[in-house]
Amino acid sequence: MKTKHHLLQIFLVVLGITSVFAYLFFLFMDYGINGFFRDWFADTFIMTQEVYDASRQATVFYDQVNWYALKSFLLFFLIIAVIFVVFLVLISMYVYGKIKEAKTLASLNEMIENYRKHDLEMEVAFPKNYREIGAQMLQMKTNMQRQEQILKEESQRKSDLITYLAHDLKTPLTSVMGYLSLLDEAPDMPETQKEKYIHVALTKAERLETLIEQFFEITQFNLHNMILEKEHLDLAYMLMQMAEEFYPILSAHGNTAKLQIDETLSVYGDGDKLARVFNNILKNAVAYSYEGSEITISGRYEQNMAVLSFENHGKTIPQQKLNSIFEKFFRLDEARRTNTGGAGLGLAIAKEIVELHDGKISASSSNEKTVFQVELPVKELEKSKP
Repeated sequence: MKTKHHLLQIFLVVLGITSVFAYLFFLFMDYGINGFFRDWFADTFIMTQEVYDASRQATVFYDQVNWYALKSFLLFFLIIAVIFVVFLVLISMYVYGKIKEAKTLASLNEMIENYRKHDLEMEVAFPKNYREIGAQMLQMKTNMQRQEQILKEESQRKSDLITYLAHDLKTPLTSVMGYLSLLDEAPDMPETQKEKYIHVALTKAERLETLIEQFFEITQFNLHNMILEKEHLDLAYMLMQMAEEFYPILSAHGNTAKLQIDETLSVYGDGDKLARVFNNILKNAVAYSYEGSEITISGRYEQNMAVLSFENHGKTIPQQKLNSIFEKFFRLDEARRTNTGGAGLGLAIAKEIVELHDGKISASSSNEKTVFQVELPVKELEKSKP
């Protein structure tokens, strides 16, 4: 209703200005340039006819208006006037719209600043006309707070992990130095005892190497610039090969691997990076499996997806931890045992790589059984075949 009222006001103002302008133009033409308008009108629209009057026995001259020419001129002038008025109305509406838009944006910006700085309620910060924008701002604020909290927790976990690793570095280093000092001080030590000390020092040095690698992994973690180099991959062969490579690790823990894979299972992806995904999942499965238990690796087609499952038997992972298992620097083992104390990046990296392949990765755990599932699209495979 207000908009119609404003438009009517604009139209009346423009019409008034046009009328005044036309009248002033007439005065200027008629008086300002010494009767030029009347002379022009007479020459253009007045016709003089010569008629013989028999009663007077004389020729009489009559002036008559050329209505056809006058009507044509008035129609042309009216069209020009209407175009001019419409043009003025459009210009006025445009200027008015820009002014109103600027005022609205300034007002909205002020509302947003007040909402952001003073932590006001959405209903207080935004009037009814702006409730939809207020709801969007509330959603953005909630998402930003959630993201900020996630980054804060991630940063805290990283800081704690670095502190733990720095502390843990001292123990194996002290042991290595201690056993090497004993060997240096007693060159005539019995061979049996010497072998024992060397073995312990080597074990501690290997642990020290693992901790240093974790430091490098933390400081160098960056997947934002990862580029995939895709090719045709035989997943069945890749997983069988990985199971063989994991045999020493499985045997050391008393585990075995069971393969249930469709021999035709293939995808179009980056082999090196997907191998890293499966490697990280298998390491996690071995680390958290009961000794002597079986790890089942299965693969099958489901619609346009290659679905891979890694199942191990171990302690049930609580749902709260399961929800955070793919977050960076999150570790299931709070006690930081030697065999499970990683940097908390393996599964986060696996998730990033799978999602870069437009796939999904998930985990479930119940009844002392944990299953990691990877879904990879295979629809690109047919398109890429020569």
